[in-house]
Amino acid sequence: MSLDTIFAALSDPTRREILSMLLEDDMAVTDVAEPFEMSLAAISKHLTILTRAGLISQEKRGRVKWCKLEPDALKDASVWMQSFGQFEAVNLDAFERFLEGELREASDDA
Repeated sequence: MSLDTIFAALSDPTRREILSMLLEDDMAVTDVAEPFEMSLAAISKHLTILTRAGLISQEKRGRVKWCKLEPDALKDASVWMQSFGQFEAVNLDAFERFLEGELREASDDA
């Protein structure tokens, strides 16, 4: 998976929260959706983005669709960030704010 796809998937706080939830164990899609105040269709879109980025996998077990974290998918992103030396313990929220600031500056310059 490309770093762009992974970072795009990580850019959304809902998707980061879903990944945190899946650290504990595999979850049914309906259980993933429960804590969020959004439709199941909206959660499904987030799950599709995470799946396309390779961060999670989804499988049907009977009639229930389950989500599983794919922790190796973050390895390339982690190696890339650690190469800068300043990102030992990565705070993704702070990293998101940094990227938003960079994008604002770039659009102001355009």
